[in-house]
Amino acid sequence: MPTIDPFESEILEAFDKGQLQSIATKSELAKFKAAARATGIKDKRVNIRLSAGDLNDIQVKALEQGMPYQTLIASVLHKYVTGVLSE
Repeated sequence: MPTIDPFESEILEAFDKGQLQSIATKSELAKFKAAARATGIKDKRVNIRLSAGDLNDIQVKALEQGMPYQTLIASVLHKYVTGVLSE
C-alpha cells in the first residue's frame, strides 16, 4: 500500500471521525455520477499480444498501484486517447 503523508493522514482521520461534509450541490453530484457511470461502462472486449517482459512490468506497476493489471492497461489507453497522456 502506498504511504501517505501527514496531510493525507489528517484528512483520513477527519473522515473517519465524520468531520467532513460535502460541498457539492445536488446537480454537481448528479453530473459526477453520470460521468462515473459513462466512464465505467465497458462494453467491448479486445485481445492483444504483449511480450512477457512488458506484461510482467505492467503487472508489477499495477500491483504497486493496488489495481488489477487489466484496469491499469485500460486506464493508460483511456488517458492516451483523451490526450491526458502524451508521447
